[in-house]
Amino acid sequence: MAYVDGFVIAVPTKNKTSYLKLAEEMAIIFKDHGALTVVENWGDAVPDGETTSFPLAVKCQTDETVVFSWITWVSKEARELGMKKVMADTRMNWENMTMPFDGKRMIFGSFETILEK
Repeated sequence: MAYVDGFVIAVPTKNKTSYLKLAEEMAIIFKDHGALTVVENWGDAVPDGETTSFPLAVKCQTDETVVFSWITWVSKEARELGMKKVMADTRMNWENMTMPFDGKRMIFGSFETILEK
């Protein structure tokens, strides 16, 4: 079964275009190094919760939108190798990269797929 990296972030709504541009550039790099898919989802109906919710998890402000993203890989091994290559890729210009969101509030994790229909 596939292996998945998942991400939830709060992006300033005014930065949607710059976020999408960065996401498109990153998707090319990830796919060049073995990712099967890169999916970006801009929040549309993401309710606030009282105890838990996507907005609460990323401390989403009124001028921000929750983004839910994932990258699929053929296996955990492919992900480990691919991520090493992504991080070493010269297109990943870390020193000059402008992030259109606060990376400190990003939630991320890697998951083993246990059901896919």
